[in-house]
Amino acid sequence: MMKMLKRFVCALLCVMLLLGAAYAETAVEGVTFHEGWEVYDANIVFYEIFVGSFSDSDGDGIGDLRGIINRMDYLNDGDPQSGLSLGVEGLWLTPIFRSPSYHKYDVTDYYTVDPQFGTKEDLQELAELCHERGVKLILDLPINHTGNQCRWYKNFTNAHLMKNPDNAYYDFYTWIGAGDSIPAGRHFMRTGIGDMLVEANFADTMPELNFDNEFVRETVLDVALTYLRLGVDGFRFDAAKYIYLNDNAASVDFWTWYLGALREEFPDMIAVAEVWDSDRITDQYAAAVSCFNFTTSQASGLIAETAKAGDVNRWTAYLQNRMDALTAIGPDARNVPFIANHDTDRAAGYLTVASGQMQMAANLYILSPGAPFIYYGEEIGLRGSRGGSNTDANRRLAMLWGDGDTVSDPIGTDYDPTRQTPYSVADLKDTPSSLYNYYKKLLMIRRANPEIARGEFTALTFAGVKVGGFVSTWNGSSVAVIHNTTQRTISVDLADVTGLSFTEISAFVGFGTVTLEGTVLTLEGQTSAVLR
Repeated sequence: MMKMLKRFVCALLCVMLLLGAAYAETAVEGVTFHEGWEVYDANIVFYEIFVGSFSDSDGDGIGDLRGIINRMDYLNDGDPQSGLSLGVEGLWLTPIFRSPSYHKYDVTDYYTVDPQFGTKEDLQELAELCHERGVKLILDLPINHTGNQCRWYKNFTNAHLMKNPDNAYYDFYTWIGAGDSIPAGRHFMRTGIGDMLVEANFADTMPELNFDNEFVRETVLDVALTYLRLGVDGFRFDAAKYIYLNDNAASVDFWTWYLGALREEFPDMIAVAEVWDSDRITDQYAAAVSCFNFTTSQASGLIAETAKAGDVNRWTAYLQNRMDALTAIGPDARNVPFIANHDTDRAAGYLTVASGQMQMAANLYILSPGAPFIYYGEEIGLRGSRGGSNTDANRRLAMLWGDGDTVSDPIGTDYDPTRQTPYSVADLKDTPSSLYNYYKKLLMIRRANPEIARGEFTALTFAGVKVGGFVSTWNGSSVAVIHNTTQRTISVDLADVTGLSFTEISAFVGFGTVTLEGTVLTLEGQTSAVLR
């Protein structure tokens, strides 16, 4: 026990040495912004906000758009070099459309912002504020299914009650009748209209649209165009492989058409899709839309495994294969790493902050190519899991601000509060060694070294040690990112693996220090370095 205590104290002192000066009042020391850092494309760090749980502006306990507007100085103050904000470069808002549920994935009206969250004018103000600060704004657009209170569904059922196949809504949803067999692997719900069943793979309150119907396609196209014209920058598409469940080729054809049509007017639109499946499946979609990487996320993923003193060479070898595959698919195929989101248990429950595992996981996926996504509260170690109650509400708990914000946990939550982190943003913001300040520095390092996000990736293999890394080359400039996830000091000779000469430690972050003597790099335990 004494040995463990000594190690924790030493680790804490190291972090304070690393970060203490770094989080002074005006800037982050030790982070130099190199040429090209101003480049802005889709290879940015996004921050997922579960809107109803983030920040409450009107005292009703429900997070809202005005709450996000009020927290923009926390998210991004408009000056990437100030060190005064978290520094995220994109926001993903979970659905904001009118809906009877707390989660809003059962949309009633796509053209109206849910009154609990605010108004369309609030959304437009948020979009304008984001753009003033160089932040991209994407909305979660669940178009695979609607809520059963949606006007479209009511029109559909009325058309069947009237037995009017000439009605434009008669085939708006996927349905089968008497004598039809239910396709394997798909769920159809009873409607109360004779023997008619409607496809509803997620819940009987979420009927699924019929994308063989041209009217449906044009309708959902209009929804997206409405918000792009309002000022949002793109979308996260929910349940993308369910458009034609068990027929990926047909689903890919839909997304190719849909996104192609949107990009005729908005060529720079950002799109990312939820295809919760293996790389073999997501690769089928990648030419049309970049997909979240579920292979390496969550408790069982390679990021968590590597963060727990695993072999970084396995992680970078996987990344090499991933980047090679995406490059072969096409220039718009993007790596989209994350460790947790609103549908998974929170990372701080299986990657503890005190052990340094949470920090090392952040190093691995944020200092990697593509567009990483941070789940709100990840930066303060917010916890939450389904548990025995089997409710996703426990994964979407209220952000802990510590400044009187009245946002509350969502309906259906029964997460044990004694298991929650005791620290709020207010507690951590002025604590140099905090996880929040760690994330802030990490995001600045990534932004200051643009090669990491968008360069040509080459994995480095170090024989006989768990230290690993990669070289990324962009616009004729190369950086190396090297990680040591173990608890012991390890030295490696870069001349053996890179064929390049690195002379500068651009930045390092973790629980120890880094030295570069000639071609020999020494990293203390649980530390990552960026070299130029």
